[in-house]
Order: sequence, then C-alpha cells, then structure tokens
Amino acid sequence: MNENKKFSISNMALVFIAFVIVVGLVALAGFFLLTPPDDLIIGRAEANEIRISSKVPGRVIAYHADEGDFVKAGDLLVRLDIPDVEAKLQQAEAARAAAEAQSDKADRGARSQEITGAYELWQQAQAGLEIARKSYERLENLYQKGVVSAQTRDEAEASYKAMLASERAAKSQYDLAREGARSEDKAAAAALVQQAQGAVAEAGSYVDESVLYAPLNAQVSERFPQLGELVGTGAPIMNLIDLNDMWVSFSIREDLLSDVQVGTVLNAFIPALGDQQVSLTVYYMKDMGTYAAWKAAKTNGQFDVKTFEVRARSSEPIQGLRPGMSVLLKKSGNKIL
Repeated sequence: MNENKKFSISNMALVFIAFVIVVGLVALAGFFLLTPPDDLIIGRAEANEIRISSKVPGRVIAYHADEGDFVKAGDLLVRLDIPDVEAKLQQAEAARAAAEAQSDKADRGARSQEITGAYELWQQAQAGLEIARKSYERLENLYQKGVVSAQTRDEAEASYKAMLASERAAKSQYDLAREGARSEDKAAAAALVQQAQGAVAEAGSYVDESVLYAPLNAQVSERFPQLGELVGTGAPIMNLIDLNDMWVSFSIREDLLSDVQVGTVLNAFIPALGDQQVSLTVYYMKDMGTYAAWKAAKTNGQFDVKTFEVRARSSEPIQGLRPGMSVLLKKSGNKIL
C-alpha cells in the first residue's frame, strides 16, 4: 500500500516537472518568436528610361535591335515607311527648283538675243532721228528764205520731235534689257528661294524621322508595335534603359528622417544578389503628397506623419543590379541602421 502511494506521488512529480519544462519551452519559444525583428524599409532599384518614338506617323518595316540587346549611341534601331512625307519632300524640292529658276532669271536679266534686238532697234531709231533732224533743218532754212510754207516746216518739225521720242524710248528699252530685273524683283525672287529651301528642310527633317537611332549606350527593354503595324505621331516604338544611370527609391515616413538628409550614406542590402551589402548616398528628398501613405496621429493630439520619397545611388556601379530589384534598409524604432 505504501509502495503504491509512493509510486503515485513520484508519477505526479514527474508529470509536474514535465509540465513545467513544457511551459518553459513554450515561453522561451514565444519569447524568441514573438520578439519583433528589426523592421525593414523596402526600396526599389530604378534606371533612366528612354522612350523611342517618331514625330511622324508611319508603318514599322524593320527592327534592327531585339529586346535585351545592348546598343551603342548612333546604332540603328528601327525603320518606318512614310510615303506621304516622302511625297511632300518631292513637292517641296520641285517648288524650290521653280523658285531658283525664277531667281536665276531675275539675276541674269534678258537673254543676249533680247539685248541685241533692243540695241538694233535703238540704232534704227537713231538713224531715223538723224534723217528727221536733217530734213527739219533743211526745211527751216528754206522757210526762212520764203521758199516753203510754214505748214511744211511745221510738219518737218513734228516728224523730228516724234523721231526724237522714239529714239529715247528705244534707248530705254535697250538699257532695261541690259540691266535686267529691278533690285526689288531680285530680292523677291531670292526670298522665294529661301522659303522653298525652308520647306525642303522641314520635309527632309520629317523624312529623317523614318530612321531612328539610339541616343546613348543602353539596353532595349521593350518593343511595342509589331512589324507592319502603323504607329502615330509620338507613339512609343521602343524603350531603352540606361544601366549606367541607376538609383534606388525609398518611401520613408518623416519620423524616420531625423538622421537622413541629402548626402547621408545609407547601408542597404540586396536580397536578389545574396544580401549583398551596398552603400548608397542620398541625393534627393521630396514630399510624396497626400496620395502617398501616411500615419494618422491626430486622435492622440499629435500630427499626421507624411511620407517622403528618398533617392540614393551608389558611387560605384553595382554588378548585377537590375531595375525593379528590391533594396532593403534596416530600422530599429525611429532609427535607420
């Protein structure tokens, strides 16, 4: 009987000890599991993006770079078919040729045959004038002697004056043919040439938009229209990303910015690169506005905590970093570690 009683007490002690051990283990596990780890601020790697588009509508007829290709500044990217603009260029070139012909005509004046013809008419008028002058002088002498009537003398004088006017008119026509167009006409013709040249330059610039080149060293990230598709003015055709111009953007509440300002160095790590540690220098901070996440605290008599966009970049290129990768900061309380 006593042995059974002792055995029962021993079992109860063992159960109690086991219970205490289990409670202790649960409490210890809860301590480690429920203790919050260091909070994380998640940022995103971004890069300068260049959108390739044309200022004239056209149809895509050839791509010279695929998605993922690295291109250099000046490399050919895409060709467009723009027959309407090419027709406009032909019209502008034809108008320029016509304007240049008119300007050349104004500068050169009359043709040599026209000048020679005007000169011969002037010489003919001079000969007629000489005959009329002599006839008039002869009849004037006879009139003074009373041999001829006053009417005959007057008719000879009128004929002489008429020939004198004809000679002057012929001389003017000869001078005009020799001097060519007036200076105002030449200036007007030259202005028309400049106007036509401007139209050709404008149409030529639109034709140049049918062939698009890479503006800098970059990687092709996206191609939008398929071959044969029609694209409108300014419509995106390709996207390039400049991997040499990358930064990390964080959204940080203002109550965490006590130790962060432009020039501050942040210690971050990149999960996609095996938690690689990187140092980033802050170069830009801006209020994200009311649309961004904020923390209401007015019910406690405090203030609304707004969120700021903080951009930082590494002084050295980070191998393997791609746009869109997460970059993490650790914080403890209101401090960024």
